[in-house]
Amino acid sequence: MKKANELYCGIDLQSNNNYVVIIDNDNKRIIEKKLPNEFSKILMILKPYQKKIAGIVIESTFNWYWLVDVLMEEGFKVRLANPAAIVQYNGLKHTDDRYDSFWLAHLLRLGLLKDGYIYPKELRKVRDLMRKRIQLVQNRTTHILSIQNLYARNLSKKISSNEIKKLRQIWFESSFRI
Repeated sequence: MKKANELYCGIDLQSNNNYVVIIDNDNKRIIEKKLPNEFSKILMILKPYQKKIAGIVIESTFNWYWLVDVLMEEGFKVRLANPAAIVQYNGLKHTDDRYDSFWLAHLLRLGLLKDGYIYPKELRKVRDLMRKRIQLVQNRTTHILSIQNLYARNLSKKISSNEIKKLRQIWFESSFRI
């Protein structure tokens, strides 16, 4: 059950700055502030309200680790918004950081927030490495397909991915008369 004096915080995190909005149960904006990505400045804004803040929502972007870690270490209840789930409210999401952070706090207040999973610190490195490996495999496949298409278009022949893996520069020079 919600308490009458609870506050809700949304933080729209960018690469070098963030926008913090704190709202109350009536959707009144208590704080709206653009800040540099320095945890000391963010904590300076949030600390006076810590006992009343029911939760802080941060959109899951490429750089959320540091902020989530600091806020959790300081005792805040942090939730990670899943941006893919927020898209379902298309037309209501704006490109304005101030409004986006308000919208995150508003979704939390209404109980409509779709959470992302906050990976434990010790598992993040493995997950990041796995994601990078998947990306590299996808890139490799893209390049192999591109070479197959070039070969078929220019030489009217098919070439297997295994044959491509064995190719050398000399072969290219002789095949394409470079």
